[in-house]
Amino acid sequence: MDTHVFLAQQFEEERPRLRAVAYRMLGSLAEAEDAVQEVWLNLSRSDMSTISNLGGWLTTVVARVCLNMLHARKSRGEQSLEASMADRVTGDKRGIDPEQEMELADSVGLALLVVLEQLAPAERIAFVLHDIFAVPFNEIAPIVERSEAATRQLASRARRRVRGRAQIQDADLTAKREVVEAFLTAARGGSFEALLTVLDPDVMVRLDPRALPEGVPAELQGAAFVAKLVAERAHAFRACQAVLVDGSVGIVVVPNGRLLAVLDLQIKGGKITAITGILDPAHLRQLHLAVLDD
Repeated sequence: MDTHVFLAQQFEEERPRLRAVAYRMLGSLAEAEDAVQEVWLNLSRSDMSTISNLGGWLTTVVARVCLNMLHARKSRGEQSLEASMADRVTGDKRGIDPEQEMELADSVGLALLVVLEQLAPAERIAFVLHDIFAVPFNEIAPIVERSEAATRQLASRARRRVRGRAQIQDADLTAKREVVEAFLTAARGGSFEALLTVLDPDVMVRLDPRALPEGVPAELQGAAFVAKLVAERAHAFRACQAVLVDGSVGIVVVPNGRLLAVLDLQIKGGKITAITGILDPAHLRQLHLAVLDD
């Protein structure tokens, strides 16, 4: 068999795993595909006699490519929250199917993708490689250009950010989470009656006008009005997930797996009394988001 054909076959066998690694590092299917393609270009120009472990070599290269992409993204002034806002809603212009990316984001975990966005590039690489793909620290250290001990610290710091710790009592957190999950279940099912059971009769909703369809007011009050509006937009709530927002339970809005907004909730007596929608990129960057434990 021709050497190039054999190499291409081996690479195609590794492609799904490389895409999975890149997607968790970058949070964008289009960028992950670009990263994997760059890995193939690197491989096709390399001397195979110097590669003893193809899988490990490919993982190292994709990690370095992703790290460079994350640094480039950061140097552009956090464009991931601003310049690409329209792409999160309409899909990437390079032909990536928004439904395909949404399914992938669901499988990975919307909350995890959002929280990973808050990490520094080296922290994200260390956490993804070690905690998700079980790559040993001695192999990660050269990629992030740190000592093995410093790489352990990167992953540990990232782990604390990802998991977070509620600043309220566990019992209170659990009760509020149950309310939020009940709200999301009712919203995704478009159930008006179920929504009424978790909304305070006088619930107040304040939303950023930029996040609303034309004709929808920025302030809403009353359970019946809010429940009707939410039930009519059931599909949109598929892109929502409960997270810790500054130590309390809130909701992230993540179309196509990319953060669009945060819903900050006030809950009292087992009912949602207020919902504030946060869309402004500068405000979103100030929030401390963390994944809720299963």
